[in-house]
Amino acid sequence: MRKILIVDDEERMQNLISLYLIPAGFECVAKSSGYDALLYLQNNSCDLVILDLMMPEMDGWETCKKIRDFSDVPIIMLTARTNKSDVIKGLSTGADDYITKPFDSGELLARIEAVFRRTKLLENTTIIFNDLTWNPDSYSLSYKDKSIQVTPKEFALIGLLLKYPNRVFTREQLLTIIWGLEVGTEDRTIDSHIRNIRDKLKNAGFPIYDHLTTVWGVGYKWES
Repeated sequence: MRKILIVDDEERMQNLISLYLIPAGFECVAKSSGYDALLYLQNNSCDLVILDLMMPEMDGWETCKKIRDFSDVPIIMLTARTNKSDVIKGLSTGADDYITKPFDSGELLARIEAVFRRTKLLENTTIIFNDLTWNPDSYSLSYKDKSIQVTPKEFALIGLLLKYPNRVFTREQLLTIIWGLEVGTEDRTIDSHIRNIRDKLKNAGFPIYDHLTTVWGVGYKWES
């Protein structure tokens, strides 16, 4: 069972979030301050932190920054503030996502699952497929030891598809997992990136059209 740490100075909000998450199969631990959250995380593990922004003594920004000094646990900031500058500040201090109050259970659960999918991408596991090597440690892609230059988003897309061969990803899923909170991204952005990936791997001699296939009307998959 995945454990989620809820950090909020309002007990009512702690109880509401727990009410949403426990039926979905999560274990919930609640703390009322940034100090209590830091102490807990220094001595215990959890799978994700839901962190309120506006708390007395130590706000969510400072708490997030201090958590990042010793942990890479995924963090979702929760706040009533909706200014874009607040979102940027939250992400720059190390948060993985940002959700505003009020929210419903569906949105919260979707955000949590999206963060889990995105952070799983960062696992440092090299993938080798028919002499194509995807290496997250060196952030490199190569075919038969010949380097292939790709953008960060192209690299992430290839990695996701390689990790889950034969699984169909919709364009919306790819946007959520790879682009996360970025604004103004459309379905055709995925098509453009896939086209670039195909061109680059084809030029490197890899039989890309045998593996990176289009599922018409749905999305894309990597055939093994």
